[in-house]
Amino acid sequence: MYEPLRTKPAVHRVGGHHAGSPAGSHDDRGSYPHSTRAEALDHQLAGHLSALLAVTDQLGLDSAGARIAAQVTRLRGSEPVRAPRAQEADPDALHQRAHDLAGRALVVAASRADTTVAILAAERMDAHAAALGPDPASRDLAGRP
Repeated sequence: MYEPLRTKPAVHRVGGHHAGSPAGSHDDRGSYPHSTRAEALDHQLAGHLSALLAVTDQLGLDSAGARIAAQVTRLRGSEPVRAPRAQEADPDALHQRAHDLAGRALVVAASRADTTVAILAAERMDAHAAALGPDPASRDLAGRP
């Protein structure tokens, strides 16, 4: 029913380069280090936490900001840049943004099995949900108002 391949593939790997490539060109896949899935998740998580930290700083939540900054430092190896508090920003909009960012951080933390950040993100989600009020969109993770 199936016939075996009679010809060789058009492109062959030779010493990390494609033998079938035009003269002078090369394949960059072997010339730089690739990040692992864990490293990519660390980078993504640090990004979500940095964004959450910026909003947390704008809200003036110093103790929460310090906890988030410590996790960003652990993931990145350097301290994050801190934003000054914004006076004219809408607090409800900031709390909603922080809630959304904490949710994203929670998803990534869960996928990389980082319990410390997952707990921190869940706590931040609950705190921002409480600040938004008792409507159904602001219930905590267990469904409580």
